[in-house]
Amino acid sequence: MSENVSWDERGNWRAEGEWGTSDSGGERLYLDRWQAKLDRLRQTHHVPGASLAVLTHDKVHELASGVLHTGTGVEATTDSVFQLGSLAKTYTATLAMQLVDAGKLDLDAPVRAVLPDFTVADEEASRTITPRRLLSHTSGLTCDFTFDSGRGDDCLELYVDATKGVALDCPSGSACSYSSLGFNVLGRMIEVITGSTWDQALKDLLLAPLGVTSTMTLPEEALRFRAAMGHLGEYGQDPVPAPAWDLMPRSAGPYGRVLATAGDVARLAQMHLAGGTAPDGTRLLTPGSVIAMQTREVDSPDKWTVHADGWGLGWTLYDWNGITGFGHDGASIGQYGFLRVVPSAGVALVLLTNGGDARRLYEELFAELLGELAGVKMPAPFEPPAEPVEVDFAPLTGTYEREGVLITVSEKDGKPHLVYEFVGGMKDFSPPLEMDLVAVTDKVFAGAGSGAYSADWMPVVFSELQDGTGVCYIGMRCAPKVS
Repeated sequence: MSENVSWDERGNWRAEGEWGTSDSGGERLYLDRWQAKLDRLRQTHHVPGASLAVLTHDKVHELASGVLHTGTGVEATTDSVFQLGSLAKTYTATLAMQLVDAGKLDLDAPVRAVLPDFTVADEEASRTITPRRLLSHTSGLTCDFTFDSGRGDDCLELYVDATKGVALDCPSGSACSYSSLGFNVLGRMIEVITGSTWDQALKDLLLAPLGVTSTMTLPEEALRFRAAMGHLGEYGQDPVPAPAWDLMPRSAGPYGRVLATAGDVARLAQMHLAGGTAPDGTRLLTPGSVIAMQTREVDSPDKWTVHADGWGLGWTLYDWNGITGFGHDGASIGQYGFLRVVPSAGVALVLLTNGGDARRLYEELFAELLGELAGVKMPAPFEPPAEPVEVDFAPLTGTYEREGVLITVSEKDGKPHLVYEFVGGMKDFSPPLEMDLVAVTDKVFAGAGSGAYSADWMPVVFSELQDGTGVCYIGMRCAPKVS
């Protein structure tokens, strides 16, 4: 590796050769440069603390920056654990595929083959939903079914039992619609098959054989680690500590409750890049299952919220101008995580953060790292075009509804307009969100952003189900048109 490193006119650094291919002095030079980049971008985007892991040439490099809690000033270090949010889904998916390899789970058999009492509001869906649909977000099951079933070992059993009256967001198998509920159903199936809790099955079948020691599922397990606190606030300003460290019930585990260091997440990705084997040679997945997880099951109509081009079995799939990759994003209260993997280059990047404009930090940092290490050109941040796009908005106006959410699309003062409100059991979750929409294409619009996954502009995507029913996607969730 060459040590010829220089800064360009934008403050970015250039280097000949590849990171980590030569002596430790050259490797240190690269690490120091990326540490400086992480520090600068973190401060620019008001992110209190961040941890970065880079897997390249089969070696995991770890960096950290900032503080875990602005109130205490505890330093963020590479052994600090963060809440992974929906990155937990990749762990549940891997665990499910281990059971497929063992002949204990059939991807295409009905869920009822394992959970005979599985029932949602639609009886046909109850009979026909399969693990494949759960893993690929094509089950139609809603995302935001919130139910605290307690702290007991029966929390997932009680949660799944409580879904009996829950309506589908769209007919099962008709579309891609992001579903956390679906991964909790998978979690309960794992429990029944293994005779253990999901938490323990994850430890026994995946975490221990993988050799990771800083990954856990329960908050009390985090007490012996340096744990990040989430931070909230207005974008462009320094955020403050969230009112609570964790608001998720224990039953959120399979879809959203894993805590880990960035390095441990990178080691999970490393196993997938290695065809299913751990660093010590232990086989955790068959090569066929590794490939199946990365094979596209469905296209994603919303290609902007998390830059998803499609979904495999648990993985978000990306196509960067012909270079394919996989990964996932995650969020909890004030904590945001990003994982991107480029198989052709043997590269994986993990960024874990605890507040601020984490999305911009991810976009700038990963654009440079993926470009340098894997030749990837990431898509530009989502925003409306400089010149207005003229569209006929009238056919898209109307009311769209999914479980717990009502979306009213209209024209107001001659402009496309949207009101997003929570209804039913979620009516007190948040005040209605109201925004004007700016056309990007005739089916894709930009609304004022309101979170780490939307930054300045939030994608609002219109599409159709297989039967021609119009749908509106916000946050990758499908809401069919009802009037």
